Amino acid sequence: MARPIWNGTLSFGLLNVPVSLMSGERSVDLHFRMLDSRSNTPVRYERVNAETGEEVPWKEIVKAFEYEKGSYVVLEPEDIKSAASEGREVVEVEAFVDAHAIGPEYFEKPYVLVPGKKAEKGYVLFRETLKRTGKIGIARVVIRTREYLSAVMPKGDALMLMLLRYPQELVDTSDYKIPEGAPSKHRISPKEMQMAEQLIASMSGDWKPGDYRDVFRDRLRKVIEKRLKSKGVVTPPTDEEAAMPENAATNVVDFMALLKKSLTSKKRTPAKKSTLKNVRSTGAKKTSTAQKKAPAKKSVKRTGTRKIG
Repeated sequence: MARPIWNGTLSFGLLNVPVSLMSGERSVDLHFRMLDSRSNTPVRYERVNAETGEEVPWKEIVKAFEYEKGSYVVLEPEDIKSAASEGREVVEVEAFVDAHAIGPEYFEKPYVLVPGKKAEKGYVLFRETLKRTGKIGIARVVIRTREYLSAVMPKGDALMLMLLRYPQELVDTSDYKIPEGAPSKHRISPKEMQMAEQLIASMSGDWKPGDYRDVFRDRLRKVIEKRLKSKGVVTPPTDEEAAMPENAATNVVDFMALLKKSLTSKKRTPAKKSTLKNVRSTGAKKTSTAQKKAPAKKSVKRTGTRKIG
Protein backbone atom coordinates (compact mmCIF):
# COMPACT_ATOMS: atom_id res chain seq x y z
CA MET A 1 0.00 0.00 0.00
CA ALA A 2 1.37 3.37 -1.00
CA ARG A 3 2.16 5.80 1.80
CA PRO A 4 0.75 9.34 1.79
CA ILE A 5 3.10 12.23 1.08
CA TRP A 6 1.32 14.12 3.83
CA ASN A 7 -1.98 14.18 5.71
CA GLY A 8 -3.76 17.53 5.89
CA THR A 9 -6.86 19.34 4.67
CA LEU A 10 -8.50 20.48 1.46
CA SER A 11 -9.80 23.96 2.21
CA PHE A 12 -12.07 26.39 0.35
CA GLY A 13 -14.09 29.07 2.09
CA LEU A 14 -15.00 27.74 5.52
CA LEU A 15 -15.11 24.14 4.42
CA ASN A 16 -12.16 21.94 5.46
CA VAL A 17 -11.98 18.34 4.29
CA PRO A 18 -9.33 16.04 5.87
CA VAL A 19 -7.37 14.41 3.04
CA SER A 20 -4.21 12.46 2.32
CA LEU A 21 -2.00 13.50 -0.59
CA MET A 22 -1.08 10.40 -2.59
CA SER A 23 1.09 10.02 -5.68
CA GLY A 24 -0.89 9.77 -8.90
CA GLU A 25 1.80 8.17 -11.04
CA ARG A 26 4.17 5.22 -10.97
CA SER A 27 7.54 4.72 -12.58
CA VAL A 28 7.68 1.98 -15.21
CA ASP A 29 11.08 2.88 -16.62
CA LEU A 30 13.73 0.19 -17.01
CA HIS A 31 16.56 1.28 -14.75
CA PHE A 32 20.13 0.70 -15.87
CA ARG A 33 23.39 0.56 -13.93
CA MET A 34 26.74 1.67 -15.28
CA LEU A 35 29.45 -1.02 -15.14
CA ASP A 36 33.18 -0.95 -15.64
CA SER A 37 33.59 -2.93 -18.87
CA ARG A 38 36.93 -4.32 -17.66
CA SER A 39 35.49 -6.13 -14.63
CA ASN A 40 31.69 -5.73 -14.89
CA THR A 41 31.61 -4.04 -11.48
CA PRO A 42 29.18 -1.18 -10.72
CA VAL A 43 30.40 2.40 -11.11
CA ARG A 44 29.53 4.55 -8.10
CA TYR A 45 28.56 8.21 -8.05
CA GLU A 46 30.63 10.06 -5.49
CA ARG A 47 30.36 13.55 -4.02
CA VAL A 48 33.85 14.93 -4.49
CA ASN A 49 35.34 18.21 -3.34
CA ALA A 50 36.27 20.14 -6.50
CA GLU A 51 39.56 21.38 -4.98
CA THR A 52 40.85 18.50 -2.88
CA GLY A 53 39.33 15.60 -4.83
CA GLU A 54 38.23 14.01 -1.55
CA GLU A 55 34.78 12.45 -1.08
CA VAL A 56 32.36 14.61 0.94
CA PRO A 57 29.93 12.85 3.34
CA TRP A 58 26.25 13.81 3.14
CA LYS A 59 26.29 15.41 6.61
CA GLU A 60 28.84 17.97 5.42
CA ILE A 61 26.85 19.05 2.35
CA VAL A 62 24.84 22.28 2.45
CA LYS A 63 22.70 24.11 -0.13
CA ALA A 64 23.93 27.40 -1.51
CA PHE A 65 22.89 29.95 -4.13
CA GLU A 66 25.55 31.13 -6.59
CA TYR A 67 24.82 34.88 -6.89
CA GLU A 68 28.05 35.50 -8.81
CA LYS A 69 30.52 33.23 -10.55
CA GLY A 70 32.35 31.47 -7.69
CA SER A 71 30.47 33.38 -4.96
CA TYR A 72 27.81 31.65 -2.89
CA VAL A 73 25.37 32.36 -0.08
CA VAL A 74 24.70 29.32 2.11
CA LEU A 75 21.08 28.54 3.04
CA GLU A 76 20.03 26.62 6.11
CA PRO A 77 17.06 24.19 5.98
CA GLU A 78 15.09 26.66 8.11
CA ASP A 79 15.65 29.38 5.50
CA ILE A 80 14.01 27.29 2.81
CA LYS A 81 11.10 26.28 5.06
CA SER A 82 10.47 29.91 6.04
CA ALA A 83 9.92 30.85 2.39
CA ALA A 84 6.96 28.47 2.12
CA SER A 85 3.47 29.43 3.25
CA GLU A 86 2.41 28.76 6.82
CA GLY A 87 -0.14 26.06 5.94
CA ARG A 88 2.23 23.27 5.01
CA GLU A 89 -0.36 20.46 4.97
CA VAL A 90 -3.20 22.43 3.40
CA VAL A 91 -4.52 22.56 -0.16
CA GLU A 92 -5.81 26.15 0.02
CA VAL A 93 -8.18 26.82 -2.89
CA GLU A 94 -7.94 30.50 -3.81
CA ALA A 95 -10.20 30.68 -6.88
CA PHE A 96 -12.29 28.67 -9.32
CA VAL A 97 -11.96 28.76 -13.12
CA ASP A 98 -13.57 26.98 -16.06
CA ALA A 99 -12.29 23.45 -16.49
CA HIS A 100 -11.06 24.14 -20.04
CA ALA A 101 -9.49 27.51 -19.27
CA ILE A 102 -6.03 26.11 -18.47
CA GLY A 103 -3.81 25.14 -21.41
CA PRO A 104 -2.17 21.69 -21.43
CA GLU A 105 1.30 23.27 -21.17
CA TYR A 106 0.57 24.26 -17.57
CA PHE A 107 -0.09 20.75 -16.24
CA GLU A 108 2.95 19.03 -14.75
CA LYS A 109 2.32 16.17 -12.29
CA PRO A 110 -0.75 14.33 -10.91
CA TYR A 111 -1.63 13.52 -7.31
CA VAL A 112 -4.72 11.92 -5.77
CA LEU A 113 -6.57 13.42 -2.82
CA VAL A 114 -7.94 10.64 -0.60
CA PRO A 115 -10.54 11.57 2.05
CA GLY A 116 -9.71 11.01 5.70
CA LYS A 117 -11.91 9.13 8.16
CA LYS A 118 -15.46 10.48 8.37
CA ALA A 119 -14.63 13.08 5.70
CA GLU A 120 -16.57 11.44 2.87
CA LYS A 121 -19.47 13.93 2.97
CA GLY A 122 -17.32 17.03 2.48
CA TYR A 123 -15.23 15.21 -0.14
CA VAL A 124 -18.28 14.18 -2.21
CA LEU A 125 -19.82 17.64 -1.82
CA PHE A 126 -16.72 19.31 -3.27
CA ARG A 127 -16.37 16.72 -6.05
CA GLU A 128 -19.98 16.91 -7.21
CA THR A 129 -20.09 20.71 -7.04
CA LEU A 130 -17.06 20.91 -9.34
CA LYS A 131 -18.71 18.49 -11.77
CA ARG A 132 -21.99 20.39 -11.89
CA THR A 133 -20.42 23.81 -12.29
CA GLY A 134 -17.72 22.72 -14.74
CA LYS A 135 -15.09 24.44 -12.58
CA ILE A 136 -11.71 23.47 -11.17
CA GLY A 137 -10.08 24.92 -8.07
CA ILE A 138 -6.79 26.82 -8.22
CA ALA A 139 -4.80 26.24 -5.05
CA ARG A 140 -1.37 26.47 -3.47
CA VAL A 141 0.20 23.44 -1.83
CA VAL A 142 3.53 22.76 -0.14
CA ILE A 143 5.14 19.43 -1.01
CA ARG A 144 8.29 18.73 0.96
CA THR A 145 10.13 22.08 0.87
CA ARG A 146 8.59 23.79 -2.14
CA GLU A 147 5.31 25.60 -2.68
CA TYR A 148 3.45 24.76 -5.90
CA LEU A 149 0.54 26.16 -7.83
CA SER A 150 -2.03 23.42 -8.38
CA ALA A 151 -5.47 22.61 -9.76
CA VAL A 152 -8.07 20.50 -7.93
CA MET A 153 -10.36 18.70 -10.38
CA PRO A 154 -12.76 15.75 -10.34
CA LYS A 155 -11.94 12.50 -12.13
CA GLY A 156 -14.61 9.86 -11.75
CA ASP A 157 -15.15 9.40 -8.03
CA ALA A 158 -11.79 10.93 -7.11
CA LEU A 159 -10.42 14.41 -6.66
CA MET A 160 -7.13 14.93 -8.47
CA LEU A 161 -4.55 17.54 -7.56
CA MET A 162 -2.50 18.54 -10.61
CA LEU A 163 0.69 20.52 -10.10
CA LEU A 164 0.82 23.51 -12.44
CA ARG A 165 3.74 25.34 -13.98
CA TYR A 166 4.03 29.06 -13.34
CA PRO A 167 3.93 31.30 -16.45
CA GLN A 168 7.61 32.23 -16.01
CA GLU A 169 8.51 28.55 -16.35
CA LEU A 170 7.11 28.37 -19.88
CA VAL A 171 8.82 29.42 -23.08
CA ASP A 172 6.89 31.96 -25.14
CA THR A 173 6.14 30.43 -28.53
CA SER A 174 6.98 33.79 -30.14
CA ASP A 175 10.62 33.06 -29.28
CA TYR A 176 10.63 30.56 -32.13
CA LYS A 177 10.14 30.99 -35.85
CA ILE A 178 6.62 29.67 -36.41
CA PRO A 179 4.58 30.13 -39.63
CA GLU A 180 1.80 32.68 -39.23
CA GLY A 181 -1.27 33.62 -41.23
CA ALA A 182 -4.04 31.90 -43.15
CA PRO A 183 -3.56 28.63 -45.10
CA SER A 184 -3.73 30.52 -48.41
CA LYS A 185 -0.68 32.52 -47.39
CA HIS A 186 1.27 29.23 -47.43
CA ARG A 187 -0.23 28.10 -50.76
CA ILE A 188 -2.53 25.49 -49.19
CA SER A 189 -5.50 24.87 -51.49
CA PRO A 190 -9.09 24.24 -50.29
CA LYS A 191 -8.84 20.73 -51.76
CA GLU A 192 -5.81 19.95 -49.61
CA MET A 193 -7.61 21.23 -46.53
CA GLN A 194 -10.63 19.05 -47.36
CA MET A 195 -8.53 15.94 -47.82
CA ALA A 196 -6.68 16.59 -44.55
CA GLU A 197 -10.03 16.96 -42.74
CA GLN A 198 -11.27 13.70 -44.28
CA LEU A 199 -8.11 11.93 -43.12
CA ILE A 200 -8.56 13.19 -39.57
CA ALA A 201 -12.23 12.13 -39.61
CA SER A 202 -11.28 8.61 -40.75
CA MET A 203 -8.75 8.30 -37.92
CA SER A 204 -10.95 9.80 -35.19
CA GLY A 205 -12.37 7.82 -32.28
CA ASP A 206 -12.94 7.80 -28.53
CA TRP A 207 -10.00 8.31 -26.19
CA LYS A 208 -9.11 4.90 -24.70
CA PRO A 209 -5.84 5.14 -22.70
CA GLY A 210 -5.64 1.35 -22.43
CA ASP A 211 -5.13 1.11 -26.19
CA TYR A 212 -1.71 2.73 -25.89
CA ARG A 213 1.46 1.16 -24.51
CA ASP A 214 5.05 2.17 -24.14
CA VAL A 215 6.20 0.18 -27.19
CA PHE A 216 9.86 1.16 -26.75
CA ARG A 217 9.85 -0.19 -23.19
CA ASP A 218 8.25 -3.48 -24.32
CA ARG A 219 10.79 -3.93 -27.10
CA LEU A 220 13.67 -3.09 -24.81
CA ARG A 221 12.47 -5.65 -22.26
CA LYS A 222 12.43 -8.30 -25.00
CA VAL A 223 15.99 -7.33 -25.93
CA ILE A 224 17.02 -7.75 -22.28
CA GLU A 225 15.33 -11.15 -22.04
CA LYS A 226 17.01 -12.26 -25.27
CA ARG A 227 20.37 -11.09 -23.91
CA LEU A 228 19.79 -13.07 -20.69
CA LYS A 229 19.12 -16.25 -22.65
CA SER A 230 22.17 -15.77 -24.88
CA LYS A 231 24.76 -15.79 -22.09
CA GLY A 232 24.56 -12.03 -21.62
CA VAL A 233 24.55 -12.31 -17.83
CA VAL A 234 27.59 -10.86 -16.08
CA THR A 235 28.42 -11.22 -12.42
CA PRO A 236 31.09 -9.01 -10.84
CA PRO A 237 33.80 -11.07 -9.12
CA THR A 238 34.00 -11.03 -5.36
CA ASP A 239 37.23 -10.35 -3.48
CA GLU A 240 37.72 -14.08 -2.92
CA GLU A 241 37.22 -14.93 -6.58
CA ALA A 242 39.62 -12.21 -7.65
CA ALA A 243 42.30 -13.69 -5.38
CA MET A 244 41.97 -17.24 -6.75
CA PRO A 245 44.42 -18.58 -9.36
CA GLU A 246 43.02 -18.95 -12.85
CA ASN A 247 43.21 -22.75 -12.77
CA ALA A 248 41.41 -23.12 -9.44
CA ALA A 249 38.12 -25.03 -9.75
CA THR A 250 35.02 -23.51 -8.16
CA ASN A 251 31.29 -24.22 -8.14
CA VAL A 252 30.45 -20.88 -9.77
CA VAL A 253 29.73 -22.61 -13.08
CA ASP A 254 27.16 -24.86 -11.39
CA PHE A 255 25.32 -21.91 -9.83
CA MET A 256 25.38 -20.00 -13.12
CA ALA A 257 23.78 -22.98 -14.85
CA LEU A 258 21.01 -23.04 -12.27
CA LEU A 259 20.46 -19.29 -12.60
CA LYS A 260 20.24 -19.48 -16.39
CA LYS A 261 17.79 -22.38 -16.15
CA SER A 262 15.62 -20.39 -13.73
CA LEU A 263 15.66 -17.36 -16.03
CA THR A 264 14.69 -19.51 -19.03
CA SER A 265 11.75 -21.11 -17.21
CA LYS A 266 10.84 -17.75 -15.57
CA LYS A 267 10.26 -19.51 -12.26
CA ARG A 268 11.45 -18.33 -8.88
CA THR A 269 11.01 -21.47 -6.79
CA PRO A 270 13.40 -21.79 -3.84
CA ALA A 271 16.17 -24.32 -4.18
CA LYS A 272 15.73 -27.60 -2.32
CA LYS A 273 18.15 -28.56 0.40
CA SER A 274 19.08 -31.75 -1.42
CA THR A 275 19.92 -29.77 -4.57
CA LEU A 276 22.18 -27.44 -2.62
CA LYS A 277 23.91 -30.40 -1.00
CA ASN A 278 24.50 -32.00 -4.39
CA VAL A 279 25.92 -28.75 -5.73
CA ARG A 280 28.27 -28.39 -2.77
CA SER A 281 29.39 -32.02 -2.96
CA THR A 282 29.84 -31.81 -6.73
CA GLY A 283 31.87 -28.65 -6.33
CA ALA A 284 33.97 -30.29 -3.64
CA LYS A 285 34.65 -33.35 -5.85
CA LYS A 286 35.68 -31.14 -8.76
CA THR A 287 37.98 -29.15 -6.50
CA SER A 288 39.65 -32.25 -5.08
CA THR A 289 40.06 -33.78 -8.56
CA ALA A 290 41.61 -30.60 -9.89
CA GLN A 291 44.01 -30.47 -6.96
CA LYS A 292 45.12 -34.04 -7.61
CA LYS A 293 45.75 -33.40 -11.30
CA ALA A 294 47.56 -30.09 -10.73
CA PRO A 295 51.35 -30.54 -11.11
CA ALA A 296 53.42 -29.89 -8.02
CA LYS A 297 55.57 -26.74 -8.06
CA LYS A 298 58.37 -25.77 -5.73
CA SER A 299 57.46 -22.10 -5.59
CA VAL A 300 54.14 -20.42 -6.27
CA LYS A 301 53.87 -16.74 -7.09
CA ARG A 302 51.28 -15.25 -4.75
CA THR A 303 48.58 -13.07 -6.22
CA GLY A 304 47.56 -10.09 -4.12
CA THR A 305 43.88 -9.50 -3.49
CA ARG A 306 42.50 -6.85 -5.78
CA LYS A 307 40.00 -4.56 -4.10
CA ILE A 308 37.01 -3.84 -6.27
CA GLY A 309 35.27 -0.54 -5.53
